[in-house]
Formats: sequence, C-alpha cells, structure tokens
Amino acid sequence: MPSQRFSRSEFLSLSSLLAGSALLGGDARAAPPAAAPQAAAPTREQVDEVRRACRGFVSGAPQPEPGPELVRIGEWMQRQGQREDYYGNGELVQSFEKKVAALLGFEAACFMPTGTMGQLIALRIYADAGRSRNVGLHPSSHHVLHEDSSHVVLHQLHDVLIAPWTRPLLAGDVREAREPLGSVSVELPVRWLGGQLQTWEQLEELKQTCREKGVKLHMDGARLWECQPYYGRPLADICKGFDSVYVSFYKRVGALGGAMLVGGRDFIREARIWRHRHGGDIFHLYPYVASAAMRLDAALERIPASVRRAKALSEALAADPRLTVLPRPVPTNMFRVFVRGDPDALRRQLFRIAREDRIWLTGGFAPTRVPGVLESEFSLDHGVDALTDAEITRAFRRLLDGT
Repeated sequence: MPSQRFSRSEFLSLSSLLAGSALLGGDARAAPPAAAPQAAAPTREQVDEVRRACRGFVSGAPQPEPGPELVRIGEWMQRQGQREDYYGNGELVQSFEKKVAALLGFEAACFMPTGTMGQLIALRIYADAGRSRNVGLHPSSHHVLHEDSSHVVLHQLHDVLIAPWTRPLLAGDVREAREPLGSVSVELPVRWLGGQLQTWEQLEELKQTCREKGVKLHMDGARLWECQPYYGRPLADICKGFDSVYVSFYKRVGALGGAMLVGGRDFIREARIWRHRHGGDIFHLYPYVASAAMRLDAALERIPASVRRAKALSEALAADPRLTVLPRPVPTNMFRVFVRGDPDALRRQLFRIAREDRIWLTGGFAPTRVPGVLESEFSLDHGVDALTDAEITRAFRRLLDGT
C-alpha cells in the first residue's frame, strides 16, 4: 500500500478526530469576538522581535543565536581536548556513539546526520534480510506524514497502516495485520496524540508479539528521552526487546542537528555502509556531535521536572471549560490544547499577549477537521521556568476573552 501524503493543514488536523467528539459533546464555548477593530497581522520580523523579548515560553522558545552558539561549541571542544574527525572517524564521534549505545542498552551505534536517514536505513536493512518489504506503521508515523514517501520511493518498502489514529500501536494490531509484516516501526511517545504511550504491559506485549511472529521491531525514539519518567525504568529497559532505536539530538536535547541509530554490531556495521550510500558520510561530523555531547546529560536531567510541570499545567488549563487538553493525564512533557475560535483572531491575540505581557504561549492554533475547533501543541522545556502556572492560565484566559 503506498504511503499517504497529507498537506500541513490536513495532518495538523488529523489528531482532532479524538478531541472533536469531546468538544462537540462537552461545554466548550467559543471565545467572544473582540470588540475592537481587527489590527493588521504582524510581520514575521515583528513576531520574531517580540518573541525574543519574551521572558518565558510555554512552547516555541527561540533558538540560540548562531554566532555565540558556535563559539560555545568550540570552547567546549577545547576544554575537552577534542579534535576533528574525518568521515566520523575520531575520538569525539566514536566515544559519543559508545556512550549512547550503552545508555540505551545496545552493542553499537552510528551517528546520522538526520533521523530520516537513520530510520530509512534501519527499515531497508530489515526488508533486505527478511521475508517481506511491508512495514507496519501507525497512521501518524513520521514515515507516513513527514518524509515524502521516501521509504517507498527510495527503498521500495510498503506501508501497512495497522492501528487507528486515536491510540498508540498495540500488539493486537501486529497480530491482526491483514498483510505479512517484515518490520514494525513504533513511535515513543506518539507526537500527534499529544505524547501518548502504551502502558508498560502493552509495550512488553508488543515486543513479545513481534518476536513470536519474526517481525523486526524498530523504535522511532525522536522523543524517547521524555518517556523515562512515565515508565519509571532506565532507558535501556525501555529499549530492551527492540531490534533498533533512533534518537534525535535537536529535539529536546537542543543540538544543532543529528541523530543516532543503535542496534547490534552487525546491524550497525551494515548501517554505516548505508550511511555512505545515502551520502551521509560528511567530511567532519564534529560540530553536530559536539553540540549534542555537550548538552545530552543536562537535557536528561531536566526531563523529570518538565514532565511534572506538564502534568500540573495541563490540569490547570483543563479547568477552563473552553479548553480541551489531550491526553489526560499527560504521560510526558507534551500535550495538545483544543479550543473553538478563529485562527487569525487568536494569532493576533497571541501576539498582543506576547508584546504586552512578554509571555509566549504558542505561535498559533491550527484548524482541525471539526469546523471551528483549533489545536496547538505544547512541549515544555526550560523556557517555561520563568513563568508560574497562574501566569500562564491568566494568559490563556486573556487569549479566550479577547482582552
């Protein structure tokens, strides 16, 4: 089955199928229209200027300025006594690969310029070695929504969408798949479901089912770091039973870019060959690796507090009947907020709040498939530390009241 492709507005709206019934059946109310005449939409330059002047961010904190950031990376390398690599061969890259492999409980790892490349490589290796080129996927999978069908076009793999949109992929989906599967790719947590996760028992059943059926199990762990507090187990225990895992270093960690693919030694040896075939053997990887290595430990230390904050804030927001928060309770540091209103009017009001209160809530709310219902994604990090839950809930009330 060929991969479906969605426009941005379509895939932003898909997750509203679950929330729509709650909003339409509940007591969610549209925000009253502002009495003042509508102001002209701010330019992108004006938005960037105001955003950088904000004192706190619920989502969308600006990235560090590139010049000082490159200086920080260079200074870190000097303090560590690190030197350049050549095509990934060098102490910095190889030691970081060993560190991440050990952290996730695998024999070996390979740094990848992008997560797309790493995941394509994993699925291609399994397809060539297995009995089927069919890949079992959740309909919100990164492979389906964000990669222009690269796994189909470049590697002749075939989508088998085996789970409904409204929940994570489960063992029963693998058992009941209508077509034989060579591999299954599972996202932990599911971004487009607001960070939902399988329970530990469901996750273990999924691993066992794939083993019994001879199906290779790959984890799209772009946000794996954020799962650890929910499961309350080491990352290596969460990953145990997966054949391979990909993790991102710009998501949550805040590095310049890059990813890691981890697995068994033979698997990673073959992955390096495929990295070369994909054009991923960059002459020097050290700027990306150093940017990740200097941040990883601190980023992991922040996650438990971010998850606790997300739980408290999401419940405070859900107390307003005009807002619907999903999931509840939140298992990670991310969630989605649904509201009735006009996206342009809310965007102008968000800008006004950012300019006057110096609080950045979100860049905007996107339409969903339910007419009049909008959604926005929130992923809490250190940018929210300067704000109290009371300040944020007041800003949301101001947003909905149009004041």
